[in-house]
Amino acid sequence: MTWRTREPSSGPGPRLAPRTRPSPLPRTAVLTAVALGALVPALASCGIRGTSVPVDAGGAPSRVSCKVPADSVPPVPPDSSRVTVYLECSSALAPVERTVSNPKQQPTDRLRSARALLDELQEQPGPVEEEAGFITAVPENLEVSGPRAGDPAGTLRLSARPEDLPSFALAQIVCTFGESAALGRTHAAVLGGPGDGHPQRYPCSDEVRTHPDSVLGAGSDAPGASG
Repeated sequence: MTWRTREPSSGPGPRLAPRTRPSPLPRTAVLTAVALGALVPALASCGIRGTSVPVDAGGAPSRVSCKVPADSVPPVPPDSSRVTVYLECSSALAPVERTVSNPKQQPTDRLRSARALLDELQEQPGPVEEEAGFITAVPENLEVSGPRAGDPAGTLRLSARPEDLPSFALAQIVCTFGESAALGRTHAAVLGGPGDGHPQRYPCSDEVRTHPDSVLGAGSDAPGASG
C-alpha cells in the first residue's frame, strides 16, 4: 500500500492580520509624564488644589492717595474760616481741610469751636475726599459739652465715655481737638464722659496718628482735676 501525503489547500480562506508590536513612546514624552507625576503630590502637600476651571482672582488692589488735591479746595468765603480735621485713611489718620461758617455777632469760645469741629468729623466725606480714601468713624449722635466744676482747664465732656468709643473715632477727636488753633493746639485733648469719671488726657502723637488703635491705652489722668 502506498501512502499519499495530503498537501495543504491553496484555495481562498480566512487570513489573520499579522500582529504588530506597539511602537515605544518618545523619550521626551516619558520624561514629561514622570515629571508631572512627581509634581501632583508636591502641589497637594502645599495645599494647592488643581482645577480645570479658570479662576478670576479679581483686579489688583488700588492704592489711595490719602490727600485731597489742592486745586479741589474751594476758596474761603468772607464769613467762613478753614479748619483741619483728622479722618481715617488706609488704617491711619490724615488731616483734611474743611470750611466752616462763622456766625456774626457771636463770640468765639472753646465749646462752640469744639462743636463745629465735631460736626465736621461727623460729616461724611465728600466725593473728592472719598476718592482720596477718607472715611470717618465718629458717631453721628455724639455730642460735646463744656467742663464741670473741678475739671481740669480745657476739659471737654462727651456724651459717651471716651473709652467706649471706637478707637478710630476717639483718635479722630483727639487729634482734631488737639491740633486745633481755636482750642489752643496743645497736641492733646482732655476728655471726659457723661459720668463722674475723671477726665483723661489723650495725646495726638505720631503713634496715635499711625496706629489709631493705640489711643485707647494712651490716656492718662489730667493734672488739675479735683475729686
